Amino acid sequence: MAVKRIWHGWTTIENAQSYWSVLSGTVIPGIEAKSIEGYRGIEVLRRDHESEVEFVTIMTFDSIQSVVDFQGENYEQSYVPDVAQAVLKRWDTTASHYQVLEGSLP
Repeated sequence: MAVKRIWHGWTTIENAQSYWSVLSGTVIPGIEAKSIEGYRGIEVLRRDHESEVEFVTIMTFDSIQSVVDFQGENYEQSYVPDVAQAVLKRWDTTASHYQVLEGSLP
């Protein structure tokens, strides 16, 4: 059964493009370079608020064991490299994990 790992980070309006550049140019390629068995991909969502910009990442894994292989035994801990922390205002310190139910849409 697939697992979705969901995390939120917020940045200033001024740093939103910089964060996206870091995420798409460094963080995501770094995750993919690890070649974690059971990692299926990542979706990035953006929501502009009045005074900040929220980003949501949704990673898909085959199982919780695949998440553990990615993040370690403390798998709920956030993965926020220093380069991303430099342009974020705040972020979730933990990620949430959800099972994808059979029969749900892709």
